[in-house]
Amino acid sequence: MSDKQVRSKLEKLDGFVFDEVPWTTPKPLSESRVAIVTTAGLTEDGNADWNPGDQGFNRIAHDADELTLAHYSPNFDRTGWIMDKNVVFPIDRLNEMADEGIIGSVAETHLSFMGAQPDHTLETIRLDSGPAAATLLNEDNVDIVLLTPV
Repeated sequence: MSDKQVRSKLEKLDGFVFDEVPWTTPKPLSESRVAIVTTAGLTEDGNADWNPGDQGFNRIAHDADELTLAHYSPNFDRTGWIMDKNVVFPIDRLNEMADEGIIGSVAETHLSFMGAQPDHTLETIRLDSGPAAATLLNEDNVDIVLLTPV
């Protein structure tokens, strides 16, 4: 599907309106624990099969050796990923920032969703997998999420 076709399908899509806008005053960055949440469809098990419409997520360990990018969109350019995983999953940069004291620490658990979603209501993410993901991050005392949309 071309960019023009995608834009024509999505240009009239209504955004969600929330009754309240939550706000939390964050800790200083140097005291904050940071996790990565990506929409690249990453897996640790080498399985590149992510079913269209799957609104679940994978847990990615901070020390994962081998990651597979399972994003199934034909429009996604994988060149950057092939050259440097940090383009999608900047774990090395976070570790460097923690070592330098710029951030407090790097989370043990990071998360990967599939970004290419045919169901634009994202109901499962909003009501099920999203809250489950937030629970995991809260259990790891994550203060900040670095979102890498793909």
